Amino acid sequence: MRRITWAAAILLVFSLVLSACGTKDAESVVKELDKTVSSMESYRGSGTMTLNTGTQPLQYAVEVSYQKPNFYRIKLTNTEKDITQIVLRNDDGVFVLTPRLNKVFRFQSDWPQNQGQVYLYQTLVQSILLDNSRQFAVEDNSYVFDVMANYNNGSLARQKIWLNKSDFKPVHVEVSDTNASVMVDVKFDTFEFGPKFESSAFETEANMKSAPSNGGTGDQATTVEPDDNGENSEQVNTPSDNSSNAGTKAGGEASNGSEKDPAAGKADNANTTGGKTEEETDETIAQPNEAGAILQVMLPTYMPQGVSEKDSVDIVFGGNAGLMTRYTGTYDYSIIQTQPKDQAASYSGGEMFDLGFTIGQISNGEEQRTLTWLYEGNQFRLTSSTLSDKELTKIAQSVQADTSK
Repeated sequence: MRRITWAAAILLVFSLVLSACGTKDAESVVKELDKTVSSMESYRGSGTMTLNTGTQPLQYAVEVSYQKPNFYRIKLTNTEKDITQIVLRNDDGVFVLTPRLNKVFRFQSDWPQNQGQVYLYQTLVQSILLDNSRQFAVEDNSYVFDVMANYNNGSLARQKIWLNKSDFKPVHVEVSDTNASVMVDVKFDTFEFGPKFESSAFETEANMKSAPSNGGTGDQATTVEPDDNGENSEQVNTPSDNSSNAGTKAGGEASNGSEKDPAAGKADNANTTGGKTEEETDETIAQPNEAGAILQVMLPTYMPQGVSEKDSVDIVFGGNAGLMTRYTGTYDYSIIQTQPKDQAASYSGGEMFDLGFTIGQISNGEEQRTLTWLYEGNQFRLTSSTLSDKELTKIAQSVQADTSK
């Protein structure tokens, strides 16, 4: 009996020693994480992001830089197609840059305070700190947290975050949907705290010169600012179609019963300004040479259940040849594709919307809303009064070249 007592005492002391010298528990890690992010002056990281939201995985190289108090630089590159976009926040505002096209878009936004991104360290730590039901585990050299996902995509439910034991640097992030399928995967190759940046690291002009340009209007970047109303209007002209309304209201919204629309002979203005449309314009037929190169048609490969393509028509939008495709069924929506050359569309009237591979803008009207984004030199406007954020995201992420048209 005495031997058993002594053995139990030795085991207890040994366990206490291991507890004191070994792995931290969840509470102590959370406290140290809070201190780390509060005292952080700067960081720089790089890695690979894979999106599994479409018919096939899309992979992007990610570079992220941060300088206290609120300077950010995010560089997203699709290496296979040599497409790069840069998101900047500096003293002048928030910008999305496309150096190859020589385009600069400015937002009126407090990003990323109002919405986080999976590759931002602050976003990851805050999701851990705020989730009181967080799950904690230890795997090899990492602390692993399983917490709620807090992104503008409602289909993303939870995320697992791997942090290095020794310094809490991010190693790996998996964001899953409600079915526990991994939709977004980020693997960090490098990450360092406290790097020193050149003064030009977060400057718009310097970042525009970081990649060669083969588009735009010249040597100077085209910067688009909002007008006095915070909007920048464009108009769309479509060919006449007496059998089906070829026009669409407020950004190309597909409306129910459009065949009976008495305005079928004309096209409405395609820009939404607080939910209101501009005056109708004369109809013209889009010709390929009106905007330069022939448009390479790009259509979404994903359609919500119960939706089918209604029609597709050539248009002129903002002085550029384009294509408007309408869908109907469970949801009604339309997509306008153009290749802006000498002018660009303003992103400044709405809120930033994270699509993973790029940052888009979403504007809310009285009856519908429009999601606008750039991809491979094309501008897309997805407009609907019925689509949820989840469906908007899935449709936008599935857009790719249609070689049959």
